[in-house]
Amino acid sequence: MEATLPILLKQLRLGRFRSHWQSLASQAEAEGWSHSQFLYALCEQEAEQRQLSRQHRLLRGAHLPWTKALADYDHRQRIEPARWQELEALARDPGWLQRGENLLLFGPSGVGKTHIASGIALALIGLDQPCRFYPATALVQELQKARADYALPAALQRLDRYPLLLIDDVGYVRRDEHESAVLFELICHRYERRSILITSNQPFSAWEEIFPSSSMTVAAVDRLVHHCRIVEITGDSHRRAQAASRSQGQRTP
Repeated sequence: MEATLPILLKQLRLGRFRSHWQSLASQAEAEGWSHSQFLYALCEQEAEQRQLSRQHRLLRGAHLPWTKALADYDHRQRIEPARWQELEALARDPGWLQRGENLLLFGPSGVGKTHIASGIALALIGLDQPCRFYPATALVQELQKARADYALPAALQRLDRYPLLLIDDVGYVRRDEHESAVLFELICHRYERRSILITSNQPFSAWEEIFPSSSMTVAAVDRLVHHCRIVEITGDSHRRAQAASRSQGQRTP
């Protein structure tokens, strides 16, 4: 029986059982465990391993530009305390994803919008919520290619597997980028069904440079903000400040 047990466990895809049952059986015998205690310990290890593997898969599938936690962001003098608490709450509770609500982060370049977006996604992945990060221009190009191949509906449905879709730097999308109307179709497709997190260094008033027409701009913004939280991030660029600090250090004798 013991000779065929590893084969059965492999067929049942119980990897943790297969690699640990013998050592755990020895421990159970030495400590006088009941059969149910032994089985519970095996199941517990298997569940923990599967959860860990799922977390790794979700993290790889998210394509986050980095894995910086939200807590690592220095929000002082950049975000109002009430707004920061709201962001922390969104990272802790995925209920807003279930309701198909959106989050928009506005601010100049270099203030950490992508860090915040990635930090929220990282926290939600820890809560078993699949997320997908895209630079806005890359997403538009991918969707435009799908449209050219008459596969846009299928591409939009594939993105539905992610309760949260992060679109970074939407302000860099321009109307001449092969009909960015596909971005509008994405927004309409996910409206009140799946959540979108958008970062932008451009206010809504400049979004007419993104969509092919002003009416489409109004319709897109209207859908995004219907069930939405908007957070404004202020201050100077982290990158410029760090560059200035390095430059000053190099000049110091």
